[in-house]
Amino acid sequence: MDIERRSVLAAMIASALPLDAALAAEARAMADAPTYAAVAMQLAARSVERAPDRAAARAQVLAMIGEVEAKIRSARIFIEQYGGHPVKLAVLPEYLFTSYPGRISIPDFAALAAFEMQGQEYDALGKVAQNLKLYLAGNAYEVDPNFPGLYFQASFLIAPSGDVVLRYRRLNSMFAPTPHDVWSKYLDVYGIDGVFPVARTEIGAMAAIASEEILYPEIARAHALRGAEIFLHSSSEIGSPIDTNKAIARRARAFENMAYVVSANTAGIEGTGLPLASADGNSQVIDYKGRVLAESNSGETFTAFAEIDLGALRHARRTPGMTNYLARQRLELFAQVYGGVRHPADGMLEGGAVKVPDRDYFRRVQEEVIERMSKDGLI
Repeated sequence: MDIERRSVLAAMIASALPLDAALAAEARAMADAPTYAAVAMQLAARSVERAPDRAAARAQVLAMIGEVEAKIRSARIFIEQYGGHPVKLAVLPEYLFTSYPGRISIPDFAALAAFEMQGQEYDALGKVAQNLKLYLAGNAYEVDPNFPGLYFQASFLIAPSGDVVLRYRRLNSMFAPTPHDVWSKYLDVYGIDGVFPVARTEIGAMAAIASEEILYPEIARAHALRGAEIFLHSSSEIGSPIDTNKAIARRARAFENMAYVVSANTAGIEGTGLPLASADGNSQVIDYKGRVLAESNSGETFTAFAEIDLGALRHARRTPGMTNYLARQRLELFAQVYGGVRHPADGMLEGGAVKVPDRDYFRRVQEEVIERMSKDGLI
């Protein structure tokens, strides 16, 4: 919805001119919907694998958080001067502060690098959000006392108050534990709201999608069906001038769910054996029609920034038509097909207790799934 239409509707409410109930409700929603700038900060991840112990790894992470604050502050000044809208949301890349575990065992990486849910790292990130007066989204590995010996890859959103208002654990991962691997206990502890959390904030309803999960439409759809308007996508992926699978998927997830996607990629990974720019470039902001509003080239940059027009998104979601893909879903059609189990739950539980796997566990499970699908004549 354009600014003129929103202004007219708001004025009609203010002056008590006659409106039908539906239009009045829409007008109130539009009048309350801010337009603001969001930025996908494309920054280099820094591995902690060479840190001698947890204390050294934590010191490295905390120092890097300070560097990130300075970069966001400088980016915000430019963006606000350039476009005029306040920066209310900054998204950081996947595992920015530690990089990935590689072949380090799950318990060893958890002990070395994983954040604690109430730990110093989140406290420091909360202060960044407070100092900059914005919502800060990112991704890190973290431990949970309910699941000793494991870590989860967590996407988070921190409010300007400094509070963590969203914590989403990656559900589909090739080489890391997920809530599905301890499904029965995870549901007992967190319920379905903890599996598909949506943070309802004054700048929109937000949900997180971690990295490669953008390729799985069910995850984005589940968030959208729970009200998400903005997908926070922290990623570390190969950039390319040719459309990649993730680039295609980001646009699809945006228009099929009528949601914005703010996708931050790494600008390379420091401190590993890989060439620096192996995961670099193509951070994006995509609107609810699947249009790329901004995209970064390679290297550390803030150039993937754009305006988020919540009023226009909400108007589109409430308008009947062929392009209202969210309202046209007939989900009952698919329940029976989706009920067939392919990848079993609870693979890391034994007698209700956590069973820590070795690194080769993940490949073995996938091989078993492929074998079952082959026997069933599906592949």
